[in-house]
Amino acid sequence: MKKTITALVTLSISFLCHAGGNPEYVLFPGAYQSEFTQYDVRNRANGKQLAVLHANEVAINSVKSGQLTEGSKIVMEVYKPKLDESGNKITNSEGLFEKGKLAAIAVMEKKANWDAG
Repeated sequence: MKKTITALVTLSISFLCHAGGNPEYVLFPGAYQSEFTQYDVRNRANGKQLAVLHANEVAINSVKSGQLTEGSKIVMEVYKPKLDESGNKITNSEGLFEKGKLAAIAVMEKKANWDAG
């Protein structure tokens, strides 16, 4: 499972680098919390947020091939960290921020036939 998580995180970085898609092309998977697998929770590289990552079965199964295949979908929930009375981020025993308010949700999808625009 650890190899699957590492591979999905690595493969999803290319999705995260090309964020900003059109919601008309990438549909929000409303049932992702029950239909997708939560594969990682980590502090974002910006040091200001917590990310909870979910992947559909296509993405989970494509890890074996070394690249995300068409139909792969990844959902990233972004949370603000909880703060203590002094305004410092609260972390758990693993160093992860404690989940505060939901700040954003990003949906990433791998398709071969994207519109040129």
